[in-house]
Amino acid sequence: MPYAAITYPVKPGHEDEIAEIFAAFQRVPTPVLVDDEGKEAGRLVGTAVFIKGEVMIRVIHYEGDLVHVARNMARHKGVHELEAKLAPYLAETRDTGTPEAFGRYFSNATMRCISQLSADTLPAGARTP
Repeated sequence: MPYAAITYPVKPGHEDEIAEIFAAFQRVPTPVLVDDEGKEAGRLVGTAVFIKGEVMIRVIHYEGDLVHVARNMARHKGVHELEAKLAPYLAETRDTGTPEAFGRYFSNATMRCISQLSADTLPAGARTP
C-alpha cells in the first residue's frame, strides 16, 4: 500500500493555529475511493499531518491510484472548509475551489517518493524477532 506526501508551504509562527484547524477537521464518511462512474477504485487507509516552521506535510496512506485520492478529496466538503481556514496561514495563494484546480494543486504539491519500505517489502526469508 503506497504513501503520498503533500507539501503545504505555510507562514512560520502559526503552528498552533494550524493544529487547531486540523483538530476540528471532519473526516470523510467512508474510506472507499470511487472513480468517475462511482465504482470502487481504492481505499484511504490513513493520513497524518506534520508541521515544523514553514513546512507542513500531509502523508496519505492509500490503496489504488493517487488520482482517485485527489478526486475524492476534491469532492469532500470538509476538505474545502479546511482549505478556506488554512488560507490565511499559507505562504502561497492557491486555487483549490474546483475539482480541476484542486487536482492541479494536489499534483504539483505531491512530493517525489524515493523510498517506501514496509513489512510487506521484506526480502523472502528475512528474520523477524
